[in-house]
Amino acid sequence: MRVLVTGATGFVGGWLVPDLQAAGHEVVAVVRTPGSAPAGAIEAVVESIDGTTRWEGLLDGVDAVVHLAARVHVMDDTATDPLAEFRRVNRDGTVHLARACVRHGVRRFVFLSSIKVNGESTASVPFAADSPLSPADPYGQSKAEAEEALTELASATDLEAVIVRTPLVYGPGVRGNFRTMMSIARRPIPLPFGSLRNRRSMTAVWNLTDALRFSIDTPAPSVTVLLASDATALSTGQLVAGLRSAFGVPGLIFPFPVSGLSRLARMTRRTEAVRRLTESLETRPGCTNDSWEWTPPYSTEQGLRWTVSGRAEAAAHGDAAG
Repeated sequence: MRVLVTGATGFVGGWLVPDLQAAGHEVVAVVRTPGSAPAGAIEAVVESIDGTTRWEGLLDGVDAVVHLAARVHVMDDTATDPLAEFRRVNRDGTVHLARACVRHGVRRFVFLSSIKVNGESTASVPFAADSPLSPADPYGQSKAEAEEALTELASATDLEAVIVRTPLVYGPGVRGNFRTMMSIARRPIPLPFGSLRNRRSMTAVWNLTDALRFSIDTPAPSVTVLLASDATALSTGQLVAGLRSAFGVPGLIFPFPVSGLSRLARMTRRTEAVRRLTESLETRPGCTNDSWEWTPPYSTEQGLRWTVSGRAEAAAHGDAAG
């Protein structure tokens, strides 16, 4: 099968492309810089993805598209109108590519969305594939609008749309908040996370690429939502403990009242950072298609260990150690 992958040189794309090639697929890698395509892939140079991108000639012979490219969520957005910028890439660019797929007879369109379409936190019930959309920021709003437009297009055409939602994705080379947490965890200093009972789900990049490959290879109705995440949600304290175990660093996590952390956050103007440490965002992996039975093949413990070691070959060789 010939599969076109946008965002082929990004964090997820860098893992997905060789995974697809190992499964026997021919990959067309959409890149912004000439000569940057992954080894063995057919290179397709596209400077930007929005509602005006020219896809003619790039979709010839393509059986499926995996759309990873996006304007990603950032903490300090400098755009004058962030929502308009997110919509231009994440909604308009996605729908424009999907319509091009319809014109060129591409049957399967796999769209990488985000759990942010459902909201920022959970209480007692985890988000599932059929949870209602309730985005709280421009990034989530743009992804939710893209999902709605894809659903409408697929329902009116022969296009098979698979929407893959995921919480935070981690693995070797990860950046952002997870990288910061790794830097904190590897220092052998006591940390006040022992009283936290929050539940936060994450997705090891190996589980996500497995879900994306599954979404390409498995027959589907016109629209399916797949929620890809690790099977186990962790509290902040458990995450730090897991990372420290992988680093070989002592636990050194002590109890401290959550109210005290909140007061400290207000004093240091780090309210948002502490909110992320203390609130829950839990997901239940699965699909809206009852005939599908995707489950994450790798445990969170494996994912953390492989992330710390940076050894991609561990998953590729089926390391099943606990």
